[in-house]
Amino acid sequence: MQNKVDFVNNVDDTAEQIFEAIHTLMHQYRSRQFAAIRDDALGLTHMEGKVLGYFCRHPGHTQSDLAQHSGRDKAQLTRLIARLKEAGLLEARADAQDRRSMRLYLTEAGQTLHATLHQHGRLLATRAMQGIAPEQAEALLQALQHIRHNLEQDSPDKSSDKHCDKT
Repeated sequence: MQNKVDFVNNVDDTAEQIFEAIHTLMHQYRSRQFAAIRDDALGLTHMEGKVLGYFCRHPGHTQSDLAQHSGRDKAQLTRLIARLKEAGLLEARADAQDRRSMRLYLTEAGQTLHATLHQHGRLLATRAMQGIAPEQAEALLQALQHIRHNLEQDSPDKSSDKHCDKT
């Protein structure tokens, strides 16, 4: 018979293994998703893709909004945004109320590239889920949603879950 301490340790170990597996899966997923476009003329990086995704979901937000949301260094974001603007994927427009503040939007090319990334992601996700029964997939989704809910109870950031399929 297992004592209570052993049971708690096993639950903690399993929880840690689950989160490590989730991290590894997401790394593999993002790596493969971006591999499809990494070799093109733009050579888009993972972080640049994340910035495009942010402005897809939050058109008209500012660089400061992105910094607050991501927790990234403003200097790093300045370089990323400058590169995306130079590549014609992101455009800045002056705020109507405060001309010093620049609002950022995906350009048509940025929207197209983001849609391509999203499509690659959908195909990859479908391929990754091959052999998983629909009821298993639903149970996994429910368990992950429950875990996310548990984490959100302690988190001041209740960020939205919106997806931007076609921008």
